[in-house]
Amino acid sequence: MVRYAAAATPLNPEKTSKSRGEYLRTHFKNMREVAAALTGLKLTRAYAYLSDVNEHNSAIPFRRFNGGVGRASSAKQFKATQGRFPEKSIKFVLRLLKNAESNADAKNIDVEELYIKNIVVQQAPKTRRRTYRAHGRINPYQGHPCHVEVILSASDVEVERSKDKDAVATTSFSGLNRRQIARKRIEAGRTPASAPA
Repeated sequence: MVRYAAAATPLNPEKTSKSRGEYLRTHFKNMREVAAALTGLKLTRAYAYLSDVNEHNSAIPFRRFNGGVGRASSAKQFKATQGRFPEKSIKFVLRLLKNAESNADAKNIDVEELYIKNIVVQQAPKTRRRTYRAHGRINPYQGHPCHVEVILSASDVEVERSKDKDAVATTSFSGLNRRQIARKRIEAGRTPASAPA
């Protein structure tokens, strides 16, 4: 049986479907940015977005691995300035999404309500080659492949948050930051020490 990442274990296996690819010959850094852009989207919306990126109508925002990445005007919709159109990574992601969709169809999960719960991207061992340079020198010529795991999940029924708890929280701790709220909770939990007689 194939092992998935610990972060990728779903809470409800009957409502989720998975697919994975190992040693994919596409850049890890590009794939990571594509995965970050797709996580949380509905599956139909993800297909439309990826086709827009393939046609260079929309960009994948590059947020973490963005050294030397040029600016793209279509990255503005994601509140970012840097973006690219990584076509090779998109090709691999589309294959994995289709595979996960087929797995969901085999489990009788409605494809219309699927969304991308998680995409885990990990670095694979580098492929090592050499390139020959001037004056008899040799430099490494490495590839940076990756492992990718896609998890699709059917959207659950949303439950509204109770308004009573919100009212209590805002009245007692209004205008305080997280650290101050935690300090107040700790102080409320302490009992005064008994004085020696």
